[in-house]
Amino acid sequence: MGILVHVLLTAVAVWVATVIPGIDLDAGASTPAKVGTLIGVALLFGLVNAVVKPLVKFFGCLFYVVTLGLIGLVVNALLFWLTGWLAGELGLPFEVSGFWPAFFGAIIVALASWVLNLVYDRVADRG
Repeated sequence: MGILVHVLLTAVAVWVATVIPGIDLDAGASTPAKVGTLIGVALLFGLVNAVVKPLVKFFGCLFYVVTLGLIGLVVNALLFWLTGWLAGELGLPFEVSGFWPAFFGAIIVALASWVLNLVYDRVADRG
């Protein structure tokens, strides 16, 4: 159940990131199609973060130390950009059109996910 909730919260965070120009979800699609696309992109983003991010952190740990962790913003942007590219390759109508939209989109996804998970944890603790 926890993984399903996490995927749904990530899907909402990705949807919030579509306010950034350059991050596009097919506007002509029906609402169920958009929800399906967002869930697919959330799953893909989770998979990219689970597989690629640890490798990048391991091989680039010196850059993390030298930049005091700020390279993490660039890494997150590149992973979000990669997710947009993979989504297009898999036929999902989701596009991230460049580095800067990916950069700001990754920040929004991280902040929105953090807030949504914080709210979910508080609600779950009360129930």
